[in-house]
Amino acid sequence: MQETLVYIHVFINQSFTWMELVFAIGCLAALLLGFLAPAGFSAVVTFIYIVAYFVWLATYAEVNVLSFSLLWQIPANVAAAAFIKAGLVRNKRMMERLEELQHKHPEVDLATLLGNKEAFKETLVKQSNLAHRYSETYNFCLAMFKIEFLPMVQEALGSQGYARLLASLSEAIRKQIRYEDYKFALDEGRFIVLLPMTNQAYLKALTDRIKNALMDIPFQDRNGRELKLVIRAGALVFAIVRRWRCSSLH
Repeated sequence: MQETLVYIHVFINQSFTWMELVFAIGCLAALLLGFLAPAGFSAVVTFIYIVAYFVWLATYAEVNVLSFSLLWQIPANVAAAAFIKAGLVRNKRMMERLEELQHKHPEVDLATLLGNKEAFKETLVKQSNLAHRYSETYNFCLAMFKIEFLPMVQEALGSQGYARLLASLSEAIRKQIRYEDYKFALDEGRFIVLLPMTNQAYLKALTDRIKNALMDIPFQDRNGRELKLVIRAGALVFAIVRRWRCSSLH
């Protein structure tokens, strides 16, 4: 915009004075002011500039559309730079909070706030030891879910949309299981639910219910079209005979 105004001015007056060069440099300096200076200081300087410009405009300058538009260019530069700075600071603080969360809870997947692969490994070892030790009374099951055609889903949603989809899927899983069940999010669009002391007769029904709940989530792609999500599900049972028995994927 600044370059366009300069070209228009040169075209109309066929000249470019030292005063105008100083003003153009001042516009660039306003960007630095808004980006580096505190917001309060920038606001005071901008107010002083507007008052001084009005005085100059009323006493010395030739009033026209171009000279009046230049009144708002430096404040606009300051405001734009301050807006960019606020966004960068906000993103930096968010990244710091995420890193702090990762340090405090290294076994949490940041995209879904579910347990990650390391948490799953540790929980699986603990549950296996309990099932071995109390084989007559203790058992657990695993229900597994995977997003089919994942590259196509990621392409249709984009990075931000895919992150929102993962969050929606994790929330849907939370609503379908008990408080004492364990929930994990692995890479490549995979989710695992560990179900302690679950009746094996109801495992398939539970898995189908969660699968259907995930596929019924209303979600739109980047073009506003409804996303047709395909979920593959399966289940594992830790049997009393102390060996894994795998059900067929469906």
